[in-house]
Amino acid sequence: MHAYDKDRFNNRLNTAALAKQAMLERFRARPAADDPTVLERQAARKSIAIARDARIAARAAEAVRLAAEQAARAAEQAARDAEAAAREAEEAARALVLEAEHQDRAAALEAEKKARALALAAEQKAARDARYAARKARHR
Repeated sequence: MHAYDKDRFNNRLNTAALAKQAMLERFRARPAADDPTVLERQAARKSIAIARDARIAARAAEAVRLAAEQAARAAEQAARDAEAAAREAEEAARALVLEAEHQDRAAALEAEKKARALALAAEQKAARDARYAARKARHR
């Protein structure tokens, strides 16, 4: 091994040892768990988490409220639709009754017209028979 190669290896070992030493010093320099700044940061994080949970709960409550309103609107719309369908059915039934009455009236008028025609035919026949009988009586 050349001296140059050995020197590079020693440099790498020294650099790694210095990095480990720096990490150890940073770890030791870290504030303790009962340090006021650490406690302050923990309290801030806790308040942020509580506020986040409150916002999530508020959003969930709003979603439930909106779903309930939507369900109520859907129920009202269904009731209106059912009422409209009932009204339409009632109007259709009335129309059928009126049509049946009209057909009954038309049938009654038709029957009355036939009866009048039969009565007129009977009167005409009676008048014709009377004329025939009178003519026969005159010839005798």
